[in-house]
Amino acid sequence: MLPKPLETYKAVFFDVGDTLMTIPASRIIMQQFLASRSLQRGEEQVGELFTEAFRLFYYGKQLDPFAVCTPESDRAFWMKLYHYILEKLGVHEERWTEDQIHECCHGMYDLFTGPEPYQLFDDVKESITKLSERGLRLGIISNFAATLPTILEHKGILHYFDPVIVSTLVGLEKPDPAIFHLALEQSGLAASDVLYVGDHDLNDIWAPNQAGIDAVKIKRYDYHSGTGIHSLHELLA
Repeated sequence: MLPKPLETYKAVFFDVGDTLMTIPASRIIMQQFLASRSLQRGEEQVGELFTEAFRLFYYGKQLDPFAVCTPESDRAFWMKLYHYILEKLGVHEERWTEDQIHECCHGMYDLFTGPEPYQLFDDVKESITKLSERGLRLGIISNFAATLPTILEHKGILHYFDPVIVSTLVGLEKPDPAIFHLALEQSGLAASDVLYVGDHDLNDIWAPNQAGIDAVKIKRYDYHSGTGIHSLHELLA
């Protein structure tokens, strides 16, 4: 259910990761990447640790109001997450040096911030096309690496969105409501004109609400709890 009928809004802004696109083969890609460095581990083990680390470091992340969001801080965050995975996979028992671990973490960051692993959810292109045809303005507000515009362009959808607010490029990060205020400032819209769609309770529901923006949760996976929609098609229903 939407907070208000869709036609009462002038714009729909979106989160990106696990809202518009995902990496469907992340565990296979990571397993193959590690195998290329002679760390042979099962796909299931790699996948479970990736999910565990993502929940621990991303969903459990606490906002530091004094931290500046930059491409460097984003890389540092993911380096810490990948380091956790490698430790759990037993790289020290494999006699990996800290330099090897460091290089491997950097390599995974570069791999997962490039366009190739990403795939749009099946409902995305049709839904954003129809929303645009209805005269709604579309925008992006995302915690993501600085490569996000390139990825969106590679997927053929960048031209649909204005503004495109990326945390590492603007120095602000969800759940800081300031990133939503910036989006309103850049778009020239009032908070009441915008509906926001994302998958994260704190970042994508609480934070936009603090800026006066209505928000709806999209539940792409079984572990997504609470109320919300399961497809962007439901925005148009």
